[in-house]
Amino acid sequence: MQTLIVPILLFALGAAGLCVGLLVAGRLIGPRRSGRVKEMPYESGMDPIHDTRRRFDVRYHLVAIAFLVFDVELLFLYPWAVASRNPEGIDAAVEQGWIASRGLVFGEVMVFIALLTAGFVYAWRKGVFQWR
Repeated sequence: MQTLIVPILLFALGAAGLCVGLLVAGRLIGPRRSGRVKEMPYESGMDPIHDTRRRFDVRYHLVAIAFLVFDVELLFLYPWAVASRNPEGIDAAVEQGWIASRGLVFGEVMVFIALLTAGFVYAWRKGVFQWR
């Protein structure tokens, strides 16, 4: 048990050491210039002219959620597509007993795509994809 934890602890220690080392190196080596322009809030390269607490349109958040949904979709569908075309993919998982059957995997993916389609139709009807 202890031999299984040692590589994980070494990795975590190395990652923490790298983070601290980069922060210290940036503090020691980096320039320290301060001024009125440096202390001004950054607004995509433009001078801030409005209050920072103004309300955003709801469509902004709907577009952000739609982006996340369809971005995560790719993360789930790509491995399935690769495994379904590989002879050692889904069939090997069925033989080893990790999953019940190839049809079950296909059915789960179709349910996933149906849910994504429902989300797409909802976003379409709410006008998320209309540029204004």
